[in-house]
Amino acid sequence: MQAAWLLGALVVPQLLGFGHGARGAEREWEGGWGGAQEEEREREALMLKHLQESLGLPTARGDDSLEGTPEDKGAWETEEGPQGEEEEEEEATPTPSPSPSPSPTPEDAITYILGRLAGLDTGLHQLHVRLHVLDTRVVELTKGLRQLREAVGDARDAVQVLQEAQGRAERERGRLEGCLKGLRLGHKCFLLSRDFEAQAAAQARCVARGGSLAQPADRQQMEALARYLRGALAPYNWPVWLGVHDRRAEGLYLFENGQRVTFFAWHRAPDPEPGSQPSAAPHPLSPNQPNGGALENCVAQASDDGSWWDHDCERRLYYVCEFPF
Repeated sequence: MQAAWLLGALVVPQLLGFGHGARGAEREWEGGWGGAQEEEREREALMLKHLQESLGLPTARGDDSLEGTPEDKGAWETEEGPQGEEEEEEEATPTPSPSPSPSPTPEDAITYILGRLAGLDTGLHQLHVRLHVLDTRVVELTKGLRQLREAVGDARDAVQVLQEAQGRAERERGRLEGCLKGLRLGHKCFLLSRDFEAQAAAQARCVARGGSLAQPADRQQMEALARYLRGALAPYNWPVWLGVHDRRAEGLYLFENGQRVTFFAWHRAPDPEPGSQPSAAPHPLSPNQPNGGALENCVAQASDDGSWWDHDCERRLYYVCEFPF
């Protein structure tokens, strides 16, 4: 930069003096050489402008100041006075151009990249630490869930055991209650229940208490059961569910245990009075049984005379349970 300033200080005054000499020669050779001198002045002015721009010097006020006559120059100096000289000195003083910012070196780029990589490595390390903590918590949670599942399984097994024990206790209680409060006959005990239930629900209630609906195996048991029901429900006549039905096939009567019934005690209409003519029409109040067909498939025993009647299985009646002794 100092060399540029030195070159400007040496060259510019010479060029300016060369310009003034050219203007003096112009006055001497105004004749035939005017056109060539004009071209020479333009070329010199262009060279001076390019040199000032390359050195960073301020350009001249204009080509008019260089092309004017000495009289015009003197008049301009008179008008401007010392202030004009000061302005020329200020214009001649070059203004330093701002120095450009230094471009990054390869070492700076490498340092920047290494810094970014170090930041990424730190972030990845923190992420790995958090993932490890999360994995540890997931393992603990899985272990806790496994223990909870095992505890639930143990509790379920315990509840099942308790339910089974309760069922056995309930069945034993029903069996003892049936034999203590009901009718004991051989290896069976019969107990009447005064709850109104459908035939299937009555069977389920008897099974829950350790027995089943009454299944008289022979006529002797049937007659003993009839006496028990008549004594328990007298003086009224109530139908009571037995464990007999023909749901599998019409007319094929079976006990609840699947055995076939070998004897029957169906109700029969009363015989006509002596001397009266027998009627072919059925008795309106007590027709012969069974008479329900496919609509009445379950058997109930009348409590007054022990006869069997077929009924709709969904009808709600009393029922009698039997228990093994």
